[in-house]
Amino acid sequence: MFALDLISLKDRYEYGSVFSKDGKEFYYAVIVNGKPQIQCSRYDNNSWTSPKTVIGSADYEYNDPFLSPDEQRLYFISDQNKDGKGEKKDFDIWYLERENDMWSQTPINAGPNINTEKNEYYMSFTQTGMMYFSSNGYADQTTGNNYDIRSSPFLEGGFKPSVKLTNAVNSEHYEADVFVAPDEQYIIFCSERPGGLGKGDLYISFKNIEGKWEKAKNMGNVINTEGYEFCPFVTSDGNHLFFSRDGDIYWLQAEVINSLR
Repeated sequence: MFALDLISLKDRYEYGSVFSKDGKEFYYAVIVNGKPQIQCSRYDNNSWTSPKTVIGSADYEYNDPFLSPDEQRLYFISDQNKDGKGEKKDFDIWYLERENDMWSQTPINAGPNINTEKNEYYMSFTQTGMMYFSSNGYADQTTGNNYDIRSSPFLEGGFKPSVKLTNAVNSEHYEADVFVAPDEQYIIFCSERPGGLGKGDLYISFKNIEGKWEKAKNMGNVINTEGYEFCPFVTSDGNHLFFSRDGDIYWLQAEVINSLR
């Protein structure tokens, strides 16, 4: 469990974590008064600071934080209306812009090449800015829980229309919470497909020498349990894998990744 009694608190639900590249900023989601919000702890003077709220609301949910490759944007998902007023809607991907050492307080929608009339969840990025995320907003998805992983390149200042990954990764079941390696050589994601160890397991797929995704593998009982594992993240040095389970954030050595190649 990560940062017990500072980040991981008893009787509180935390999940979906990401570090800055230098390891000095830690963002995660936490449920406060029934609504997820995004908090941040900073490493300063050889210790982690008390977490502060980056964005939260009594009306809307904010979670699944992830930093852009240049760390000038903080992406997340939210069910807020586009004008930030009125009833909540489906989950879209949004972002805040960094302003000096602070974050802007006006969320910007990631746009129609990413967001649909249904839900988009948990994003991550390659070093070139390609966004990987999941959605249930497309015509080929037969049920509301049939989330698929998609990718969208960032070109000429904006995201281009996304493409669904192949059946080596996606199934007719839930696939979401995708972490892509910065060099795009592997992805780790959560799936509720049959044959797993629990309600939701972490799976991994590697790219082969032809640049195609290989058939996804269950990451095994080093990580997965009869419960639900989700929100994977690997630190920029490649040494540690973080994930969420039962309202807490866990971490372990990332050697498990190479053992599955």
